[in-house]
Amino acid sequence: MTKYLFLFTLGLFSLVAEGQSADKIGIVRPNHLALQVKDIQASAKFYRDVLGLQPVPVPDDLKAIRAWFKIGESQQIHLLAGRTEPVVNDRNGSHFAVFVENIDQTEAFLKKRNLTYHLQVRFDGVKQIYFADPDGYLIECNQVPSTN
Repeated sequence: MTKYLFLFTLGLFSLVAEGQSADKIGIVRPNHLALQVKDIQASAKFYRDVLGLQPVPVPDDLKAIRAWFKIGESQQIHLLAGRTEPVVNDRNGSHFAVFVENIDQTEAFLKKRNLTYHLQVRFDGVKQIYFADPDGYLIECNQVPSTN
């Protein structure tokens, strides 16, 4: 028992020595967002062709039920096959948000493809666009803030 207590204590000291604390989880950055989808092929096409996200290789044994996409420097969106219940959201509920280069260009893109969207001006004057993926997950687009 003393041996295990020593090893446990040694482990705690090594965490503190490395600048970590047992008082917090210690999240350093996002890794991925996982969304369960009804039709993996249709959703993958949307995330690749509409959102323009770069596919990430999926292990061969998961290709039929997974699709992964890069959404930032070290973040990904993972699409998981198997959704059977409807997704019901509105813009004041569950969604994920991204920055776009030009919000007017984003609106023109959505119009050209006849995709339904909601445009609003936030309390601070920022234009936002909300639209849904094939499953109903909402995506919020915001103009990249100017550095002026």
